[in-house]
Amino acid sequence: MNRKTFLMSTSTGLLAAGVPSDSLAANADPPMSAAAALKNLMAGNTRFSSDQPIPRRFMNRVRQIASGQSPFATVLGCADSRVPVETIFDHEPGDIFTVRLAGNFITDAILGSIEYAVAVLKSPLIMVLGHTSCGAVKAAVDFVKTGKPLPGHMQSLAAAIEPAAKAVQHNPGDWLHNAVVENVRLNAQQLRSSTPILAEAVRTNTVDVVGAVYDLGSGKVTVV
Repeated sequence: MNRKTFLMSTSTGLLAAGVPSDSLAANADPPMSAAAALKNLMAGNTRFSSDQPIPRRFMNRVRQIASGQSPFATVLGCADSRVPVETIFDHEPGDIFTVRLAGNFITDAILGSIEYAVAVLKSPLIMVLGHTSCGAVKAAVDFVKTGKPLPGHMQSLAAAIEPAAKAVQHNPGDWLHNAVVENVRLNAQQLRSSTPILAEAVRTNTVDVVGAVYDLGSGKVTVV
């Protein structure tokens, strides 16, 4: 199945499922390549981390995109308030389709959101973005250490990240940082192999999936 056939068949299925047609019409222009999208993100992060962001008039942009969106990248990030995705990549509303939850891992709802970004909005790049000193990852590491669960629904976060924490438990270096990186890598791999939409998009080079880690101290993003 080529890219055009893939996108047309997926869009038809989404229309049948009740996705508004104006969402499909919002993306008439071909998207940039995944490589160009990654370069665009990283250039923005360089501006941010060097404290030289582009001056912007946000309301002009808000009015421009009121009728539709065409984000050039999709980022699965952590809900941590210190990692505002559009800010750290120095971009404006409409540029990045952002999905966030503590620990930046895949759930059915997260996966569905990312599939929408790929199949309908034609976003060519998916980035799984972790960050240093992540509290959700630390909770998973602590759970592996002690076996003591977190209160309430917070244990679901630790349980989801537990495989990453266990995988690097005996690796050299800092356990928490290694687990942050491994969690990013595992979730990026899960996205690449997720059927039917993402795996097919990756296979046909419609989409690329990368992992990265944001450093809370320096403001820099590193691809891992």
